[in-house]
Amino acid sequence: MTKIESGIKTIPYNQEQVYNTLSDLNNLEAMKDKIPADKVQDLSFDSDTLSFSVSPVGNITLNVVEREPSKCIKFATVTSPMPFNLWVQLVPVTETECKMKLTVGLDVNPFMKGMIQKPLEEGLEKMATVLSMINYSN
Repeated sequence: MTKIESGIKTIPYNQEQVYNTLSDLNNLEAMKDKIPADKVQDLSFDSDTLSFSVSPVGNITLNVVEREPSKCIKFATVTSPMPFNLWVQLVPVTETECKMKLTVGLDVNPFMKGMIQKPLEEGLEKMATVLSMINYSN
């Protein structure tokens, strides 16, 4: 299993607020305008499932497979050219701040890993940055 991790992001909201927002994918509605339309198309979601299209990769559908309240949300691919898991991990810092890290786990051969590692790292880092800039106070 290859693991690719984002940098650790500090979020100026408490861990529970961030978890409650991210664990219900319906809350993505408020974030749609922050998602680059040139990178992500056909975005749709409900409370447990997220579907989108990324060129040149294709269609990807993620489903929440586990929620560990206030700490971790685990996703697995339902539809994807390459199956993978995504973990959103949250750790408290203070009453009003937490840290977040994104991790992707996938099984790929060394040749494929060499081709996808850098774009995947960059995409994961952008995703972590967007998630760290959201207003979680709603």
